Amino acid sequence: MFHFLMSTLITNVGVGLIGYGMSTLWSITKMDCAAKGTDNFNGSATVNLGLFWCELSKISCPSFDNQDVFQVLPELITLGGAPVILHGFVVGLLSLSLLSSACSILITLYNSISNPYETYMGPLGLYTCSSISSILSFLALILFVINMLVVDVPQELVQSNVQVDLRDISLRMGVGFYLLIPYIVTSLLAILFVYLYEHMAYTQRKEQQRPTEDAPKEIMMY
Repeated sequence: MFHFLMSTLITNVGVGLIGYGMSTLWSITKMDCAAKGTDNFNGSATVNLGLFWCELSKISCPSFDNQDVFQVLPELITLGGAPVILHGFVVGLLSLSLLSSACSILITLYNSISNPYETYMGPLGLYTCSSISSILSFLALILFVINMLVVDVPQELVQSNVQVDLRDISLRMGVGFYLLIPYIVTSLLAILFVYLYEHMAYTQRKEQQRPTEDAPKEIMMY
């Protein structure tokens, strides 16, 4: 079935996008830095944050240069509270999105080599799994933005070991964050292709029934 094969290919593309996106950079945050209680903001800090790793660079922040690469979740656990909870939700939601996409691929492959099922193993299952993928990944986007802009995770990471004041904070989202957008689009396109198949099949069934419905009653009696 052409429509199911196209849905499979599109979902595979989406899985590749989110897989690469989860392994790469999600945000870049730059800020000026000064020793606590002073107005001498001659230092700076840069936080390159991914879902699983972080690169923290400090220049005269507050009085020395330092560059460190560490795992995100263990560091956020030491901070506790909202940062680690929200970050854990983001990773968990994206993992469930990947699982749902994998189920979508299995369903579409199964239906592409046999007659489409009318049960949950058919289009209904594809609609459910792909919808879950798009909804969960969209929620992950929102939670990540909240963690960056409201909870201020980059600032928390900079201030975790030193007492400093920060200002002129600029945040830029990375490739991993933006790759979720085409991933959501691929999930919706997978639904669209199977919906077009169902619509076409329904139209054909109606056309096949129409001659019988429109036949004269005299002919129908025989």
